[in-house]
Amino acid sequence: MQKLIYSLLTVILFSLVTSCIVPKKRYDELLAAKVKMEADMQDMQQELTSLSTTKDSIETALKTTSADKNRLEDELAKTTVKFNDLQAEHDKLQTYYNNALNNSGRMNRDMKEQQERLLALQATLKEATYNNNLLEDSLTLREARVAELEHIVAESQQIISDLKNNISAALLDYGKSDLSVEQRNGKIYVSLSEQLLFKSSSILVDPKGVTALKQLAQVLKSTPDIHIMIEGHTDNVPIAGTSKYMQDNWDLSVLRATSIVKILVNAGVSTNSLTPSGRGEFSPMAPNDNPNNQAKNRRTEIIITPDLDKLFSILEQNNN
Repeated sequence: MQKLIYSLLTVILFSLVTSCIVPKKRYDELLAAKVKMEADMQDMQQELTSLSTTKDSIETALKTTSADKNRLEDELAKTTVKFNDLQAEHDKLQTYYNNALNNSGRMNRDMKEQQERLLALQATLKEATYNNNLLEDSLTLREARVAELEHIVAESQQIISDLKNNISAALLDYGKSDLSVEQRNGKIYVSLSEQLLFKSSSILVDPKGVTALKQLAQVLKSTPDIHIMIEGHTDNVPIAGTSKYMQDNWDLSVLRATSIVKILVNAGVSTNSLTPSGRGEFSPMAPNDNPNNQAKNRRTEIIITPDLDKLFSILEQNNN
């Protein structure tokens, strides 16, 4: 471009010189203008070069800026997505927080109620533990008492069993029609028939009956801790004769029992262990419908039981 402008100026100047004769002053002016134009043109050329360089720099910067803009736009888009996610999470947490604030009063009340229940349960547990300890102590004591009871019962049963064998051995000479010895329900029943002990309607014991009772007494007096019930029985036939002290079979059964008690006492049996009683005709072994059954009903039963005072004492302690 510079060469083109220079050529144009040269042509113009030549044309002016050749076309006419220019005065020297005018020539100098034109030459000066030419020089000035060339200088201006050189300045413009430099400025153009600078502007071109600046343009290139600006274009390069623009490209860089565009790339940065695109990168920033991508980052902005990603940041916007993250922001939106965080905003949604924040809104959710804010909702939870608001709900928690709204429910805090109820939760505090529930917590207080739970604490009160816990304290009540702790108190109940403490009381239950205390009662359980008492129960264990009581159970241990009761087990000891039960063991003692079992020992006493077993000991009593052994005494009764041995006593029954001794009585049977002592009365071995008498037949079944005269007497019988049985062990039932922890007791010994010695049943003596009327024909062995008494005449009809009499309260005096026959000699053979006295002998049998003395043999029995020898066994009884050597056995401590027993109770002896002498129980008289009759049939339903009224007594032959009455008196002031014996009006009926009931009186007869009691007086016969008393007579036997006296014989046993005289033979050495302790009075503290003896009790006479009479059942009259009211506890028959068989119906009074024939002579054979009536003979069975006319009897005296000696009922021997172990002394259960110790047993009752332990039972009372258990009840207390």
